Amino acid sequence: MMRSGSSPAVELKGAAKSFGNVQALKGIDLAVQPGETVALLGPNGAGKTTAISLMLGLRQPTAGSVRLLGRDPRDFASRRHIGVMLQESGVPHTLKVREVAEMIRRLYDQPMDTMAALDLAQLRDKAGALVATLSGGQRQRLYFALAIIGNPDVLFLDEPTVGLDVESRRSFWEQIEALVGAGKTVILTTHYLEEADALADRIVVINQGLIVAQGTPSQIKATVGGKRVRFRAPNLSDDRLHALPGVQRITRTGEMIEFYAIEPETALASLFADGVALSELEIVGAGLEEAFMNITHSQREEHRL
Repeated sequence: MMRSGSSPAVELKGAAKSFGNVQALKGIDLAVQPGETVALLGPNGAGKTTAISLMLGLRQPTAGSVRLLGRDPRDFASRRHIGVMLQESGVPHTLKVREVAEMIRRLYDQPMDTMAALDLAQLRDKAGALVATLSGGQRQRLYFALAIIGNPDVLFLDEPTVGLDVESRRSFWEQIEALVGAGKTVILTTHYLEEADALADRIVVINQGLIVAQGTPSQIKATVGGKRVRFRAPNLSDDRLHALPGVQRITRTGEMIEFYAIEPETALASLFADGVALSELEIVGAGLEEAFMNITHSQREEHRL
């Protein structure tokens, strides 16, 4: 839970970044408060990675300013208070898990206990194993342990649960929630929209170098109406399915059919009038995926006009 009355943990003001003639970021304003969990969402090439690289001081903005814990992100005084979990890290495969953790731990003034960090990452039983012997999911958990072992104030997580199974992913969410409960600030990028929905206090959608929407998960989902409809219909043809009024994003998996519609009642009434046999009918409100698709699609359409 974010703390009110504090200066931002991370702040971008008019931050822009160009690479030659390409504007990766077009002047964005963003303030992440202490204790807040913010998820940056956007399609590939939207500018998320560039924004993160500015926050970390890996790149300098072409225009505007970036502050990390009130300082220049390149300042060591700010960097020693952050933890970073990238999709791939240059961890020596010839070292043992405990050795790698202790090596990183020495870089910080007030680090966590080595085994405590491995416990949070569920790697205690792998402390004596070589990094080279870890599975993809275990290696991902090692990157998490290395990101938190310095007891950082701000934690950057880039696609943190890639390669994890469902059970491991949900366990990871619990660990993040515990860290946030301890006052940590978390900045998250993920392609798992369920993950952003579960963890984020605020979602920031970036597209084509601009922030195009932001708000709580509930506020983002409220930007679209409509429902997601799912049912079993073994005898429903593709032609009849695609002819339904107001239906979008149709998927079929065997006999199971799913679609999104602003007024699903109209589509279903058409099927019932034709005597189509369907079962296992589910109708739920639009989720974060529908909202995300709607926001980015609308912005693309505006860009074309």
